[in-house]
Amino acid sequence: MGTAIESRLVSVDARDRGVRTGFLLLTLCLVAVNMRATITGIGPLLEQMTADTGVPIAALSGLTSVPLIAWALCSPLAHSASQRFGINRVMTLALALLAAGTVIRSLPGPIAGLWIGSAVIGVALAAVNVLVPAIVKRAFGTRVPAVTGLYTALLAGCGALASGVVVPISHVRTGAEPWGWRVALIAVCATLPIALGLWLAHHRRAGHGAAAARPDDARRGETVWRDRVAWQVGMYFGVQASHFYVLLTWLAPFALSIGRGEAQSGVDVMIYQLAGVVSSLALPLALRGRLERWAPALLPALAIVGVAGFLLAPDGILAWSVLAGLTSGASLAMSFTLMASRSRDHHTASALSGMAQSVGYAFAALPPIAFGLLHTATGGWTAPMLFLAAILATQAILGILVGRDRRVFER
Repeated sequence: MGTAIESRLVSVDARDRGVRTGFLLLTLCLVAVNMRATITGIGPLLEQMTADTGVPIAALSGLTSVPLIAWALCSPLAHSASQRFGINRVMTLALALLAAGTVIRSLPGPIAGLWIGSAVIGVALAAVNVLVPAIVKRAFGTRVPAVTGLYTALLAGCGALASGVVVPISHVRTGAEPWGWRVALIAVCATLPIALGLWLAHHRRAGHGAAAARPDDARRGETVWRDRVAWQVGMYFGVQASHFYVLLTWLAPFALSIGRGEAQSGVDVMIYQLAGVVSSLALPLALRGRLERWAPALLPALAIVGVAGFLLAPDGILAWSVLAGLTSGASLAMSFTLMASRSRDHHTASALSGMAQSVGYAFAALPPIAFGLLHTATGGWTAPMLFLAAILATQAILGILVGRDRRVFER
């Protein structure tokens, strides 16, 4: 009798854990839906924003750099805050800030609100970017690659869709005047309150997520900033992010230069981002057996072919964009997977995530500028495209290093 009761209790407990894990997965998916969507809508609306505010488009284009700067500066702080206040509590605050920043950015009135809102969004995204790999490491164990791939696919796909639908939304009319860019920027984040509500429910059920004690590594004074494996992961994250932001910034101008129309060039950028969705979902299939060791190094190969295609057969830009996008999406998912798999526990994963993203985004802010300077200096695309190929080759070399089965703080 006692054995039967114990077995039934274990079964009920297992079902309860499964429900909680499924609920957390749904919540993280809704969080992912709103991550890039909060920032990718800016570019397509710059013309409207300039006409409405009178601020030159060159100045407003700096809004896209605000999140990168915030990510570089604030990513390490997210880990420290999670250690002090609990990972779930900091995640709740970050999502609340994300919602607040989205509203502030679209409020009518002084243009300062646009910049303040963008800065608040950047700080919030820095925290979420850092904490999600640690949450996945803690909650999903051996299913880290699959969950990370799904999260990254939603992040990339919804970001791409937001950049494609934000302009049509701004032209919707429910009266004499169109909705405009302010409403459009909020509309593409319409599911953010739902994500915040679901996370609050998880937070109430799971508690603050604070560690009962500091990890052994922290007590010994060890830090990821002095760990070789951590720097390799951070540098890998930086070069893959550089590839994404170079093409996100310059693919449309390149398309226009070869005779594509404005609408066509926008489609090229969207296809580039959507291709990343496919590769993010497919990555877990590659992380099996011996291929897992070499996957980080092999991923840049498709984009290198794409860059060669941009130079040698530019009329095939759509195909080359797909190849580059496949590398971009898989590389981002690979980077987040490394932050979890190269850590022994979720404390270390949080620290590694903060360090790697700080290093990575600080580095990623520079290559798009260097690409533009090379284009301006040479008046063509050969030199900047070769520069992009060099970045991808560097990613392959770093991929050999991070592909080894090493852990942070492992001696």
